[in-house]
Amino acid sequence: MQNFTYYNPTRVVFGKGTIAQLNELVPADRRILLTYGGGSIHKNGVYDQVREALGGRTTLEFGGIEPNPRYETLVRAVDLCRKEKIDYLLAVGGGSVLDGTKFISAAVAHRGGDPWDIVAAAAPVTQALPIGCVLTLPATGSETNGFAVISRQSTREKLAFSSPLVFPQFAILDPETTYTLPRRQVQNGIADAFVHVMEQYLTYPAAAPLQDRQAEAILRTLIEEGPKTLRRPRHYAARANLVWCATQALNGLINCGVPQDWATHAIGHELTALYGLDHAQTLVIVLPALWQHQKRFKQAKLVQYAQRVWGVRSSRDAAAVAIGKTEEFFRSLGMKTRLSEHGIGRDGFEEVADRFARRGQRLGERQRIGSRQVREILERCL
Repeated sequence: MQNFTYYNPTRVVFGKGTIAQLNELVPADRRILLTYGGGSIHKNGVYDQVREALGGRTTLEFGGIEPNPRYETLVRAVDLCRKEKIDYLLAVGGGSVLDGTKFISAAVAHRGGDPWDIVAAAAPVTQALPIGCVLTLPATGSETNGFAVISRQSTREKLAFSSPLVFPQFAILDPETTYTLPRRQVQNGIADAFVHVMEQYLTYPAAAPLQDRQAEAILRTLIEEGPKTLRRPRHYAARANLVWCATQALNGLINCGVPQDWATHAIGHELTALYGLDHAQTLVIVLPALWQHQKRFKQAKLVQYAQRVWGVRSSRDAAAVAIGKTEEFFRSLGMKTRLSEHGIGRDGFEEVADRFARRGQRLGERQRIGSRQVREILERCL
């Protein structure tokens, strides 16, 4: 196990009826910008709960943050914050709303030119507005980490940034707010959390048995509880377990002292940027293909995963069985695991590979994946 520093300042408030605690969590003297997405919070009662809990606080609103939040939208919120002297952000929604709000938080104080440099040129984040969160979609884990992924429509890019300054101060997780999510969003959330765990777990043995077993516990719980949420959308226990799994999958705990991959995410981001696929839709396509391509390097952990998570006891090729069972699980959720099933062929493969080449970017836990390997992995995604 490698050296590490674990930092997570987010206060998690979990359970039914917890939105009411906003009155205690948000300072009474702040000028608040309430951020949200397409407006579902107006239909499911969450908006009314939030406004009631905020009481008489000065609160402005900014809606319309997209899935894969767009830079072009977010800079309008940045301008609003500066004009209205906003000093607190409250994100109400899923990971895209929260990611977008993190960018707003950092960009408001950015004085070094184009705020896009925060994600495109790793411009340092030296100040940020405080953020609170009411989560309504379990998937990204953004409620308890300092990461965000932002898209720019004009250049068809999707890039990430991180800063300890954009950790939410608190995250309210009420599983009942997820009851009315469309089936597709629930499917995506299960898959997203699952792949988050894999990017931190399925690398190579690192003498970290506790982190391995923590990761395996999340995976097994998602396998057991995820499908229940699809069959019974108002099953509170299943929803609660799904929400908690998604948070635990990317709050920085299971990656302590272990190698990480994130190649599936990097390739998936490019597919989203070029083809408009949902983030999770790209992950379930890329992950099995990447494992097949990198199988000999990931052999030991694939076998461990097959044994501990899928109960494989004897097989000539347990690694192949593990890859197959993973793809079967994604398909059991109702997800497509091939680009061709989305009507996508090879046309954009060279552009995706070239983007990694131009950046000089190599992927994987040992940086074995360059532009040529990306092209080979994409061929396996067909």
